[in-house]
Amino acid sequence: MLLLALALPFAFAQNQQPLYSTYTFNPLEHLAGIAPYFEPADPPREPSPPQGCKVTKAAYLVRHAAINANDFDYESYLEPFTQKLDNTSQKWSNTSDLSFLATWFPPAIEEEEMLTRTGRLEASQLAVQLSYRYPDLRLPSTVWASSAERTVASAKGFIRGIEREDNTINLTTIYEGKEAGANSLTPYSSCPAYHGSMGAEQSQAYVKVFTAPILARFKAYAPNFNWTSSDVIGMFEYCGYETVIRGSSPFCSADLFTPDEWLQFEYSQDIMYYQNVGYGHGEEFTGAVGLPWVNATVNLLSSEDSEEDMYVSFTHRELPPMVLVALGLFNNSALTGANLPNATMPLDRVNHHRTWISSYILPFLTNIAIEKMNCSASFGFENTTDPTYYRVLVNRSPQTLPSCYDGPAESCSAKGMETFLRGRTEVVGEYSERCGVDYSNSTDVLSIYTANVKGKAVGR
Repeated sequence: MLLLALALPFAFAQNQQPLYSTYTFNPLEHLAGIAPYFEPADPPREPSPPQGCKVTKAAYLVRHAAINANDFDYESYLEPFTQKLDNTSQKWSNTSDLSFLATWFPPAIEEEEMLTRTGRLEASQLAVQLSYRYPDLRLPSTVWASSAERTVASAKGFIRGIEREDNTINLTTIYEGKEAGANSLTPYSSCPAYHGSMGAEQSQAYVKVFTAPILARFKAYAPNFNWTSSDVIGMFEYCGYETVIRGSSPFCSADLFTPDEWLQFEYSQDIMYYQNVGYGHGEEFTGAVGLPWVNATVNLLSSEDSEEDMYVSFTHRELPPMVLVALGLFNNSALTGANLPNATMPLDRVNHHRTWISSYILPFLTNIAIEKMNCSASFGFENTTDPTYYRVLVNRSPQTLPSCYDGPAESCSAKGMETFLRGRTEVVGEYSERCGVDYSNSTDVLSIYTANVKGKAVGR
């Protein structure tokens, strides 16, 4: 026993697995909706198909890649902060951690919500990753995108990353209308019950809490600057936006904000998104907006008449989390036996044990995949009548559906998926009813993938 104990440290050294490790923290992974794309491994599961399974079809819903600034963020936080810097009498050279403001100047933003070079590169890299992930699948003949410039530009970047010399991929743009019902890639825009400001009040309540100590510190450093909570939020946001424009930002410095303060900023954004596109406003509401994409996707993947192996669509930040709610994923109340969603997001402190973390759910280029698999060679499942199974991935990480995990590595059988979707429809309801649609010709069905909509080839 003594010899074994003495040998353990050597074994750790040989495997390069130290018994003790240092603390590291990356602010760019805690910027919520303005986080540059990363794969958080949430949960840290193997992304490859389960042993004995082979992906036969896949569909991806992708948020646009990194932009220079969201218009609301720019007008509410970024521009007002830089205007105050231009007009202040405060001398920054001797203000400790704020001294960089003596020479810093903001990146030029002539027009907000434009894709950055980083964004174009991210979109192309995602395409390359998918081509390697699915070497046996045919490349898509069409990519879909909602009609905004940033989603179209992201789709074009993706196409250039995946397109080969011997094929041309069409880009089909779907108009971002106000009366399209569920038949668009921006169904929330056609939902009268949805308002973009939902969650702002709750988020601001926590912003006042967590920024108070920061304001006290900054006022001590620079008493001649009229500090407000909005200035602090602008500084957090400049970390993300400036990084995707210039490649780095002094606002990301560990000397400016502590890791706990970054987590508090992230939580303030989580509160807003939880109320806006998550469970806070009601699972039945946001789920009803996201479910049409799920239904349409599973129908496409299960159809034997489908001509595509891979479906890829680009949208905005609102739809992916609504799809996750439709699937019952990232639910703070799951497995608790109680449906008390708002109790899980207090407004006076951080719930560090929540599953709803917007940096993981909707960074730039966030993507949700539904894969169809043949698992006829999977041990324990080789004799099943139907070898078809489905699984969901979020930013490459496999997710277990809350009531369908009867397949290899907790994937969902074809029969189980039918039952699961019927159950989710009973929970969330239909789009038109939940949205209180007050215009004619609304629909609860997403049919853009099967409609005769002509695409446009993207030039090389």
